[in-house]
Amino acid sequence: MKTSLSLSVICAALLILSGGVLAGKAFADSADKSAALGKAVVKLDTTTSSISWVGKKVTGQHSGTVAVKGGEALLDGSNLVGGSFEVDLGSIRVTDITDPKDNAKLTNHLKSGDFFGSDLFPTATLTITQAKRIQNAKAGEANYDIAGDVTIKGLKNTVNFPAIVTVANGRAEAKATFTLDRTKWNMRYGSGQFFENLGDKLIYDDFEVTMSVSGPVSGPVSGAAVS
Repeated sequence: MKTSLSLSVICAALLILSGGVLAGKAFADSADKSAALGKAVVKLDTTTSSISWVGKKVTGQHSGTVAVKGGEALLDGSNLVGGSFEVDLGSIRVTDITDPKDNAKLTNHLKSGDFFGSDLFPTATLTITQAKRIQNAKAGEANYDIAGDVTIKGLKNTVNFPAIVTVANGRAEAKATFTLDRTKWNMRYGSGQFFENLGDKLIYDDFEVTMSVSGPVSGPVSGAAVS
């Protein structure tokens, strides 16, 4: 039961911003950052934020979670304009295997050098480089196209994905589901791109990540609630 796509999912995680330095300056808290930058700052709430993943292979699939470590997003009025997030790769969990021994075997494999190498690279990051509003988006559908850099195992790659961003009642929330190619972060175990004759040991390169991140807004938010 050796999955590989599982690990990749964590990246997405997406989701998850850098916490102490924004725009080249260090600040004591989000309110200070907001005042200095003239924009609203969203401090990620790790208790209400989550990331889940699904990795597939020829014979089935595995699923699990990874913890959001922290981060911040930046709003201009009520529009998302940037952010940087962190994921705790040491928190990778497998949720579909009930046998403790088999569960631990896959979990440890995902943390190994074949995949995330969390001992050497305990944190993955996602830095938003562009957030483009989708005009006339319907309720419940993606209202942003996000571009960003995901760093895992010291390797940085650009990703693009749609997201639903909501700003209301002093809080901001972002939800997204997207796929990543794990081999771009040197996770080649069981990949048909690099190994032949894998048979039923083949693990697909693409994995699915679903993230939901939220937090309180500090600073000016103009306009009506955005969803």
